Amino acid sequence: MRYFDHNATSPLCVAARQAWLTAVERFPANPSSPHRLGARADAALNDARQSAAAWLGASPFDLVWTSGATEAANAVMHHAAQAGDGEVWFSAIEHPCMIAAARRWFGPRVHPIPVTRDGVADLNRLTDRLRLRRPALVAVMAANNETGVLQPWREALALCREHDVPFACDAAQWVGKLPAAGLGEADYVIGCAHKFGGPVGVGFMKVAAGFRPHLVGGPQEDGRRAGTENVPGVLAMTAAWAERERQMAAGNLDQRQVWRDHFVAELRAVLPETEIIGERMDRLWNTVAALMPPVADCRRRWVVQLDKLGFAVSTGSACASGKEQPSHVLVAMGCDPAKTDRMVRISAGWETTEDDWQALRVAIETAAGTLCRG
Repeated sequence: MRYFDHNATSPLCVAARQAWLTAVERFPANPSSPHRLGARADAALNDARQSAAAWLGASPFDLVWTSGATEAANAVMHHAAQAGDGEVWFSAIEHPCMIAAARRWFGPRVHPIPVTRDGVADLNRLTDRLRLRRPALVAVMAANNETGVLQPWREALALCREHDVPFACDAAQWVGKLPAAGLGEADYVIGCAHKFGGPVGVGFMKVAAGFRPHLVGGPQEDGRRAGTENVPGVLAMTAAWAERERQMAAGNLDQRQVWRDHFVAELRAVLPETEIIGERMDRLWNTVAALMPPVADCRRRWVVQLDKLGFAVSTGSACASGKEQPSHVLVAMGCDPAKTDRMVRISAGWETTEDDWQALRVAIETAAGTLCRG
């Protein structure tokens, strides 16, 4: 099976696997324990914290280990809600974990920031709002998980600084795919390991001073997140992160974007009706979100046919997921809801080769023979 669903979960990379196995052997103790083995585990966590902080451009004292981005999103929204009766503003295409957490802790005091038809948070609308009122928090993701479209998080952060508004950034799809430098300037940053080759169930958040914990019951993480830290998971995550930062520093991004763009060009030649979502905008080098030509029977949709041909891809459609509503990302972009069940999300990884991209294009052509003319 050729795997093109890395935006959901990227398989564990070699560096992460080795780091996890080594950590299990070398650091078996609870990092909060007072003996030498506990101190060694705690020191390993702090070394990892130093590395992650350096990549983000943040202070290591501001980083907290979590079980992933969903926990971090809930923790950030919980903290922001404790400040009073303010509002939270978030881009209309945020990941469901950010939107659900905002609605959980702020109730009706939530306001989506509209996006353009290209899938970019509309900073003109944000600017107009900030002139009239001050929210408790603004959240704009770094890169969208469905379309791959890069978001203007740096510009949004600058606007929030100008108006003295805390800013949160979901960097789950950015970290490990693009350089993390500068993200640490945001007040709150969330990320997780399994999007770039680390293990499932571990992540991080960068928080501001005075952070009020969501999880209580222990003094871990300087009182900002109770619960025994996942030492092997953290060390595996930072090993994968280090590997990705090295690959980016070596200049490996441009070639992979060429592979993606060549795939898109060949796909269009085979299926001219295909629409590439957010095509005019800067996108993650690994992501293609395509509205495929219509097919009559949802049960014979593109994802199923490609799976039979040995290719794992994803979709944001209601038909594929069993949800009653179409993708909120596509709807926010003004896409016709009737088209959203035709979306296929293709997301490569660092180990994906040019041959894999070419083989996928051939498989799509084969599937088209069944779906469009069958």
